[in-house]
Amino acid sequence: MPAPDEILENAFRHARNSLKKPLISNQQILNRVSYVARNLSNRAGARMLISCALAKIHRPDVDIRKPYTEIGDVDSFSGRAEYDEKYVWPFAAKYQLPVNATTAFLTPGFRTINVPLALPLAISGRPKQMYIDTIQLLDDVYQEKITAGILLEETIRQLLLLKQEQEGRMVQLMQELQTTTHGVLLSVEEIVQLIMQHLSSPKTSRLPVLIVAAAYQVAGNQLGETIRPLYPHNAADEQTGAMGDIEIMLIGENRLITCYEMKAKEVTIVDVDLALQKIARAGTHVDSYIFITTVPIDKDVAEYVKTLYRKTNGIEFAILDCIGFLRHFLHLFHRVRQDFLEAYQSLLLAEPESAISQPVKELFLTLRRVAEFDKSNE
Repeated sequence: MPAPDEILENAFRHARNSLKKPLISNQQILNRVSYVARNLSNRAGARMLISCALAKIHRPDVDIRKPYTEIGDVDSFSGRAEYDEKYVWPFAAKYQLPVNATTAFLTPGFRTINVPLALPLAISGRPKQMYIDTIQLLDDVYQEKITAGILLEETIRQLLLLKQEQEGRMVQLMQELQTTTHGVLLSVEEIVQLIMQHLSSPKTSRLPVLIVAAAYQVAGNQLGETIRPLYPHNAADEQTGAMGDIEIMLIGENRLITCYEMKAKEVTIVDVDLALQKIARAGTHVDSYIFITTVPIDKDVAEYVKTLYRKTNGIEFAILDCIGFLRHFLHLFHRVRQDFLEAYQSLLLAEPESAISQPVKELFLTLRRVAEFDKSNE
């Protein structure tokens, strides 16, 4: 029996060579695979199908519906450790397949399960149909309606088609944006309005990080400061040793001077105290620790952070409104406002699907095109 990585490579080659024609003739089963693999609101199903199908091909004696060792049966297996994290994610990353960077087994619907993924099991998660179809597809293999090999190849095929479609839409949107712009720059307030519209869409918690990062990219040299490479959006501070979501260094010196921590919710005193603990554990002295939030700032917490300067021997603490930060920055560095917009767009488009979804990226390009089209037609 080939090794798991070889099985994946063979399936990829077959799927890539079969893009024009589905590998499954049964239309109902094909529709289920397509729905799960292409579901943008929840990407866990795609990795679950690949991991379970891979395990069944690699070890024909296992029950494809039992990817949890907690089940305790002789035909159960560890879908997460043995296959998903060890083989599926490196494979998906290699070919830039549109799946989450996080294992399917840590998503709420597939977490803490100790029973087979078999009907009539009902998983509480959204969208409900994605979980229903995923379980049904595993049962289709168990009932020998399709093979695990065909399920694996068709899932990869659907992901490749999705990737092509996404890339095609991005190219089209970029071309439309280029033909719209006629050298008329957006004003500061127009850029702020554009970013506000983008922030107001769902699943945009990563965007404040990109706003601050873009600001330092275009103004860092003038400030004599540089930004450290961004950490992945789902990387815990304990794993990375990071002091904040964004870390600013003095140019030419290996010294951390400013940390930014982003909050898509109200900043609390507990959040501030946790930041103090991180600084103490790091044993370093930063000049500033700044919270950036997208919700109103609690006055009591704002008053609390004012008391920390002398208690910490000179560390400035502040809580800033995200849009307020952006507006002040763009007015202060007015001549590089267009550079900021380009930097923000580049950072946005470079983010992995697990951090910023394709629809959120497409939305920004559409919003920008509308803003610049309106400006050019005044």
